[in-house]
Amino acid sequence: MPDPAATPVFILCGGLGSRLGEVGRQQPKAMLDIGDRPMLLHVMECYARHGFRRFVVCTGHRREVISGYFLNFHAIHADFTVDLATGALHHHLTGSTPDWEVTVAHTGSGAMTGARVARAAARHLGTADHFAVTYGDGLTDADLAAELAFHHAHDGLATMLGVGQPSPFGHVEVRDDVVLSFEEKPRRDDDWVNGGFFLFRRAALEHFSTASECVLEQDVLPRLARAGQLRLFRWAGFWSCVDTVPDQQRAAALWEAGAAPWRR
Repeated sequence: MPDPAATPVFILCGGLGSRLGEVGRQQPKAMLDIGDRPMLLHVMECYARHGFRRFVVCTGHRREVISGYFLNFHAIHADFTVDLATGALHHHLTGSTPDWEVTVAHTGSGAMTGARVARAAARHLGTADHFAVTYGDGLTDADLAAELAFHHAHDGLATMLGVGQPSPFGHVEVRDDVVLSFEEKPRRDDDWVNGGFFLFRRAALEHFSTASECVLEQDVLPRLARAGQLRLFRWAGFWSCVDTVPDQQRAAALWEAGAAPWRR
């Protein structure tokens, strides 16, 4: 079985969060709170539950917010004592601390998603032959270790998590004007959308560019698909993109109620 701990996860957190209005202008979308922690931490925990522990956070807009959070992680999440005369600092860890390695990589304020991955990978991929990519606003209960195993088992350069989404409309089955069945917002087994949790082989970087205009979704993925190098890992469980304030509120309500599927 492939080792998730050896697979770095690049998390895209540099966008402007324009759909969030003033909230998005004040801070990166990934730093919006869901319950007692920023959304970014929830995303990382989705991976950590399956053994991933090395993260590269690709920043842009308001990068100092993310940098400050991780530089002060223990001060935020634990008690501490500071000797004001000497400046000596001691943290009193009150709970379990993640055994993660987190790299914060500034990838440019105006760079698109593909460029962010290419720039961060050039500096921080190291010797890894495979790497994961995701966004700072997607939550899922998908088995990401199983996706990694699927990725290693095929010979393509890339794997994309495909999630089934319910139709926004009710489905009607009709014969001779007689309604035989009606299903409100059905989930179609043959209709999969991009779930935003990717895996790539190192060689896939040839399809990326560090040019600011390189877009993962419009340039890299279509290019890989045309070359027959993109595979789909299907997941019929929970998935949500937290893209707006109502999305955040719904996710927070699930978390506070102890009913968040991605928490498992």
